[in-house]
Amino acid sequence: MVAVDQHPARFINREASWLDFNERVLSLAAESRIPLLERLKFLAIHSGNLDEFFEVRVAGLKDQAAAGVSSLAGGGPLAQLQLIANRVKHSTGRQSAILHQMLIPALRSSGIEIVSWNDLDDDTHEKMTKAFEDGIFPVLTPLAVDPGHPFPYISNKSLNLAVVIREGKETHFARVKVPPLLPRFIPISPQQFLPLEELVAAHVGQLFPSLHIVGTHTFRVTRNADLSVSDNDADDLLAAIETELRRRRFGRAVRLEISAGTPREVTDLLLEELELDPEDVTEVDGLLDLTSLWAIHSLPRPELKDEPWSPVTRPAFEAPDGEQNDLFGAIRQSDILVHHPYDSFASSVESFIRQAANDPAVLTIKMTLYRTSGNSPIARALIEAAEKGKQVAVLIELKARFDEQANIAWAKAMEEVGVHVAYGVVGLKTHAKVALVVRAEDHGLRRYCHIGTGNYNSSTARLYEDLGLFTADPAVGADLTKLFNTLTGFGHSENFERIIVAPNGMRTRIIELIAGEHPNEHHGPGRVVMKLNSLVDPDVIEALYAASQAGVAVDLIIRGICCLRARVPGLSDNIRVRSNLGRFLEHSRVFHFAHGNTSDGNNPGDSIGQPLWLIGSADMMQRNLDGRVETLVPVLQPDLVTELDELIGTLLRTDTRGWELDDSTWRALHQTPEGEDQPHDIIDAQQARYDSVSSRLRKSRRARAVQVASDAIS
Repeated sequence: MVAVDQHPARFINREASWLDFNERVLSLAAESRIPLLERLKFLAIHSGNLDEFFEVRVAGLKDQAAAGVSSLAGGGPLAQLQLIANRVKHSTGRQSAILHQMLIPALRSSGIEIVSWNDLDDDTHEKMTKAFEDGIFPVLTPLAVDPGHPFPYISNKSLNLAVVIREGKETHFARVKVPPLLPRFIPISPQQFLPLEELVAAHVGQLFPSLHIVGTHTFRVTRNADLSVSDNDADDLLAAIETELRRRRFGRAVRLEISAGTPREVTDLLLEELELDPEDVTEVDGLLDLTSLWAIHSLPRPELKDEPWSPVTRPAFEAPDGEQNDLFGAIRQSDILVHHPYDSFASSVESFIRQAANDPAVLTIKMTLYRTSGNSPIARALIEAAEKGKQVAVLIELKARFDEQANIAWAKAMEEVGVHVAYGVVGLKTHAKVALVVRAEDHGLRRYCHIGTGNYNSSTARLYEDLGLFTADPAVGADLTKLFNTLTGFGHSENFERIIVAPNGMRTRIIELIAGEHPNEHHGPGRVVMKLNSLVDPDVIEALYAASQAGVAVDLIIRGICCLRARVPGLSDNIRVRSNLGRFLEHSRVFHFAHGNTSDGNNPGDSIGQPLWLIGSADMMQRNLDGRVETLVPVLQPDLVTELDELIGTLLRTDTRGWELDDSTWRALHQTPEGEDQPHDIIDAQQARYDSVSSRLRKSRRARAVQVASDAIS
């Protein structure tokens, strides 16, 4: 395996590439073509992304620095931490400017105001003072810092006031936590809001009677929130995860956000007590914690939001009037590809599991659950199936970051009713999105399969763009049976006929497929397309470089991290990298190899040298290829291949809005400057996809109506 640090000039630093991605998210907040409240949403997403980045990635770099690690691309951990500090300072400044110079004035023009205490008149002051005394003051707890009062624990991502107090000639420090269970924005009127911390700061003197308040300064701490559980060492993985979750809130501090203008002595005190360095400070001009802007986004102002798109039901899954749709019958007829959230998750995936739970002919349901929703219809259906006596086996990934608590709750609920719950293969996360239903039919047992790119999560299925394949292909069913036996037992099967599985050779197979596109006596220059969330793995990148140098056309559609350098003469001349962002989070993984289908060995497909399309759960990262169970499945049916080809074609069109990578710099394509109208000849890929799905449904319904009329006449 190639080590990243052996050839750092050939790769973009991973952390820098992630920060580039988050900058692209932030740029959407400045686009005038996007409805106002949706722009506010992108600020909230940008802020939340940064929180998680510090909780995990920066925390990891700090651990590496403490351990003396120095062999990393882009320099050692200390160099990377300095790079991050500089970049975050810039992006935070840009974030504040977009909010306070663009969006707050635009909100005001639309009748929505986020106001400061000093902007309010005397009557409103009186009204808000009463609101403070009645609903806020009783829940506040002032915590002094002096020899008798140690520095208090500052919980992760909580909003706090640093209060400087003078008593005689003595100056003291106190901390007041802004109550997290209260709304961040206190309504003055239905469309006018005062930040909670400003209301508390204006009345903080009531917490310290007879003392002089010198000043109040808002601050926020981010802590290490990554889990450090090794399932090799844990006798009871579930109990170990529960223990670690309790410890997570006490992780070491990794970032201090503080309002601009905070006195140096206050900042120094916080740094000392939190054991942070000056590079760990982010000064914020204006509001801290913009994730709270989701509350403003939720206001009932539809004219300031994206036009709602209602998910549609695939024609194959639509039931005749007055009848229940028969998903098993539809899947028996042909493979079915669903594209969420354009295609309804409820009428496809949820309905598939629900029908399996209620169908007397179904004997067994097996599936993986990586991220669940708190009120999961799928989890409830699995419980119901077990209660009806069906054999239900569920692989729940307890270490799905930030979803551990929900997964633990469902695991316990399922075990109580007799579901066979497993936590996966020791040392690996199970990231595959697969479901297997075994049904007794007239000619014996038949296996129905779903393999997807996204989680079995009803909530994110409305926000994440994902693909899923339903099939009754016996070869896929046999492969999934082997896979589940591996996940729940001691099996180590590597002989899969259709699917490709990580860590059992996925990297090797992908590299073979890339190499297979090199020109040879059987075919001319090939083509490789990959649509991914992230491209990091050095071996895969080197294979793509080699393909480019051999004349292979390579198109990469990468939402997030891309460590490959594009369009570099002599290295990657033939590699084009595109990034598309929009109202939905692009999450599907799609692979295309122009000559990838072969009939030898265990390679998927039937025809030598024919186009191969794969979808599945795996990004091209070391963690996916080495540390997770992942699956890719070939899409072989011609009409579904055409659909994938059209999807990729839309994303790569030159008149599609997005970004392109030039060496290591992302260049915006067709972005609309602030204040300018959107060009009419530039398309939004997600809008185009929704229009296509809606058109397909209308044509299907018209054809059905014609058929019904024809049958009635005959």
